[in-house]
Amino acid sequence: MKRPVIGLTSRSTNGPTRLTGVSRAYLAALEGAGAAPLIVPLGLGQASWRALFERLDGVLIPGGGDIGLQRLGVEGPLPSLKETSEERDVLEFTLVRWAVDEGRPILGICRGAQVMNVALGGDLYGDIASESPQALKHNYFPGFPRAHIAHPVSVSEETMLANILGAPIVETNSLHHQAVKTPAPGLEVVARAPDGIIEALEVPGHRFALGVQWHPEWLQHRPEMRNLFAALVKAAGVDNG
Repeated sequence: MKRPVIGLTSRSTNGPTRLTGVSRAYLAALEGAGAAPLIVPLGLGQASWRALFERLDGVLIPGGGDIGLQRLGVEGPLPSLKETSEERDVLEFTLVRWAVDEGRPILGICRGAQVMNVALGGDLYGDIASESPQALKHNYFPGFPRAHIAHPVSVSEETMLANILGAPIVETNSLHHQAVKTPAPGLEVVARAPDGIIEALEVPGHRFALGVQWHPEWLQHRPEMRNLFAALVKAAGVDNG
């Protein structure tokens, strides 16, 4: 059976060689789910990105770094802001819009879920701890294992995410300091942390368009987290027979 090709976006180092790549955890999770992962590099023009997109069966927008302030509509400085890259923002915002508009399966993870929301017209908490003092601790980094279970997440019934996870409550890790504040038009909130912070969104009626705020690639020892990647790969393989 043909392996669906899942494109995942990359990030660059800041050194003179400007290396571009992704965490191997994403590659392992995708390959383990039956996909052929393909890294979409930074530094290309729109025409090249479009040519790659047309060859992809699905898209994964991974975590790592923050969206640029200008795209968040936030006036700086923001002391808590992590690594940003306008080049990466351009690529990922473009791929999100193409995938949603053209019905291509897409999964956003952590930053990826935030990119989906902002690209489609929503906004974020620039920093959860300072803007929502009653919130739980969500930034379990550094100093904790990436698989550290931080809190439960409640999943809405009769949603795509509920069908994938197979449980109304799942235990997740938490490696973020930003989060969705106002969902974009057309995005449905389908999971929340105990403090009300949005943990997942999906596009109703889309074959597969889902963003989760936690990092399932580091929780692959758990069946429900493997199911997220398996569901993306299954949706991406629909047209492949």
